[in-house]
Amino acid sequence: MTIPPFETTFAVPLNCEACVKDVQGSLYKLPGISNVTADLKSQLLSITGTAAPSAIVSAIQDTGRDAILRGSGSADGAAAVCILETHASALKANSVRGLIRMVQVAPAMTILDMTFKGVKEGTYNVTVRETGDISRGASSAGSVWDLLTAQQSSPPRPAKGIFGVIEVGKSGMGSVFLDKPIEVWELIGRCIVVSREKVEGPFEREDEDTFVGVIARSAGVWDNDKTVCSCSGKTVWEERTEQTSKGML
Repeated sequence: MTIPPFETTFAVPLNCEACVKDVQGSLYKLPGISNVTADLKSQLLSITGTAAPSAIVSAIQDTGRDAILRGSGSADGAAAVCILETHASALKANSVRGLIRMVQVAPAMTILDMTFKGVKEGTYNVTVRETGDISRGASSAGSVWDLLTAQQSSPPRPAKGIFGVIEVGKSGMGSVFLDKPIEVWELIGRCIVVSREKVEGPFEREDEDTFVGVIARSAGVWDNDKTVCSCSGKTVWEERTEQTSKGML
């Protein structure tokens, strides 16, 4: 199925029109980018196309600037995010291992942009679970979403909760961009488990090669224009620096 173009917005430090042209030049080199517009006053870029948000961030960073995703998809809330962490006690100080962005771009069609870093080389299974309980890590997440129903169908069909695999190389980094015939609202509140070799489990909380995170709604395009957090008083860039130090992608 062909992915239709979708819009994403990013906060990017832009000082002048020359900055805009520099970033636009880098972005238009990406396959699938159809339009890039900038608002110097708000320091926001609007990008339309079919490129993965992680690829867009990398292209902007290639110009020497950073980028923070501010919204994706439509303005009706058809976007979600999942921060994947290890629950192993030995790695609590630097627990973030991956990020999955989800954007619904058409009825029953959601794209998934998965990125991982700082993990062991190998093949990892990505699955959505029936519950959002991560109190004991992956061990409390429940079974694979829709697996039993899919197995009992005639003929049997693929389970909605099996997202496939991601290959991680020696660098400890891996990424994949794919689409699934699901709606974002079906995912909110569930959790995602990423595990090395195992799909069903059982999972051990102290397994450093198993990561888990709850799927939460994220901002649609133009839904999030804040520049200072009302809770901490920190700017989005101060928060970005803090989260990056913890392993955030």
